[in-house]
Amino acid sequence: MATLPVYRWRLAPDGYATYRQLRALGLRPGGQGVAAQLERPRRRRGPLVAYLYRIDLAKPVRPMTAARRAALSRANAARRICPECRRDAGYVIPASLGMCPACAFPDNAPEGASWNSSPHTAP
Repeated sequence: MATLPVYRWRLAPDGYATYRQLRALGLRPGGQGVAAQLERPRRRRGPLVAYLYRIDLAKPVRPMTAARRAALSRANAARRICPECRRDAGYVIPASLGMCPACAFPDNAPEGASWNSSPHTAP
């Protein structure tokens, strides 16, 4: 297995870009592997590492079609719906809870709190 060339922070040669830099240029890696590595030294921990891709091998970003936009919209909407009470939380439900905070912590709400009005409780 070949080793990657390692460059110090801000000293990478022209022709290389990080993933975010490629996206800013309207490009994607396009199946190429990591071409080099960029390291930024830190005092008490290991260095920060960024992977570099060759710009000449990068391909244009695929355009967003109507079907892809609709699928993305449905996926984001599904992340907002609580699996317990089936209500739209208005934000992406935390994966650590797996449900909206009103269902996860029903006893923590102050008396009369509107955010804790759950269909599980009788009015």
